[in-house]
Amino acid sequence: MGTLSTSPLLPKDLRPSSLYREHRSSVLVYTTRRRKSKRRKSKKSQSLNPVHITQGDHEGRSMIISWVTPLEHHGSVIYWEAEGTDPTKHKVHSRSTAYKYYNYTSGHIHHATIKGLKHDTKYIYQLGLHSVVRRFSFTTPPKVGPDVPYTFGVIGDLGQTVDSNQTLEHYIANPKGQAMLMVGDLSYADDHPLHDNRRWDTWGRFVEKSTAYQPWIWTAGNHEIDYAPEIGETTPFKPYLHRYEVPYKASKSSSPLWYSIKRASTYIIVLSSYSAYGKYTPQYDWLQKEFPKVNRKETPWLIVLLHSPWYNSNNYHYMEGESMRVMFESWFVENKVDIVFAGHVHCYERSERISNVRYNITDGLSTPIKDASAPVYITIGDGGNIEGIANNFIDPQPSYSAYREASFGHAILEIKNRTHAYYTWHRNQDNMPVAADSMWFYNRYWYPEEEQSPHT
Repeated sequence: MGTLSTSPLLPKDLRPSSLYREHRSSVLVYTTRRRKSKRRKSKKSQSLNPVHITQGDHEGRSMIISWVTPLEHHGSVIYWEAEGTDPTKHKVHSRSTAYKYYNYTSGHIHHATIKGLKHDTKYIYQLGLHSVVRRFSFTTPPKVGPDVPYTFGVIGDLGQTVDSNQTLEHYIANPKGQAMLMVGDLSYADDHPLHDNRRWDTWGRFVEKSTAYQPWIWTAGNHEIDYAPEIGETTPFKPYLHRYEVPYKASKSSSPLWYSIKRASTYIIVLSSYSAYGKYTPQYDWLQKEFPKVNRKETPWLIVLLHSPWYNSNNYHYMEGESMRVMFESWFVENKVDIVFAGHVHCYERSERISNVRYNITDGLSTPIKDASAPVYITIGDGGNIEGIANNFIDPQPSYSAYREASFGHAILEIKNRTHAYYTWHRNQDNMPVAADSMWFYNRYWYPEEEQSPHT
């Protein structure tokens, strides 16, 4: 659970060696021009799984396809074109890697980046060889622009329990979600004896019903560190970095643990709560250079993903994010970040727009105060993981906390245009149309008015 500083790059002992093997394989993509995609069922095979996708560049015209095979050469795929307006075959080679963790050896993990995709287009991609074939689809985002509507799902601390499955099924049942913002803590393999890395495989298969069809934007949490010197594992983030490739180089980052992307009308910055962020560190320097690159006339919505929340009124993990807040909060306020999503605390909480940049020192009190330029901080570590719900809230409820609840669930963020976005949080025990918490967001750059946040 502790905070670690870690090297931003994959360590030398995980670069090409007996633990890191290169292999060329392929993915075929073919297009059908459509606005919306339906998740298609495909024949299951233990030879090609799990499969997941994420955005592969900064603008949304590339996709990284990742999958695992038991044998190195099973990554080779024959491709052909399906029905569509574009009959051209597209063949993309992949890179294959594997790793060892204590007494576990991974399968061959393939990553293939498909480039030059058309915006707002449905693609079918197929993996397999001979009788072992699996077919999936995804839809690319619209071209980046200020008034482009787009809908994100938001999940944190998911794990792989009955509650986790209910959270994911609840999200999949909502036809609005187009991409997922995942704020860390994926498989919880480290909660099992010897950091049982088979749990990474089972988690990948569990979430494949979503991750193979729409991109998940990955954030690393404390359960991705997998630091276990007692069993000789001293390389932080080893399983996570091998399995989850992200387009960090596209945003000039030196590490896949912090990066940025544009998607439709949104600029998304991903930060690492468990990597060094003090002054002069790589993450600090990168973020300092990143904010000036955000053009709010092109991407008006500015969203930050991290794992450990800065504002949290639960006794669990209380003030664990304080040192990072001290380093970066003034930048968030200065650059008018709209929303910060975090996980870590296994409950749901939404803040008012507040900051500690200026203090309310009336009568000697030092408390966060309302700040129209500050983000709304949302903790959504309520995915359903094995550790259970965090129901030990501080009483009375602090003034900076607008809504909080100890229930599992997920959220939906609907970007409407450059000025307005509609946000809803859905607890697992409710029907999909029911929003336990909701809010209309006014964009901090284009419409910096005070928001009303009624919730049901």
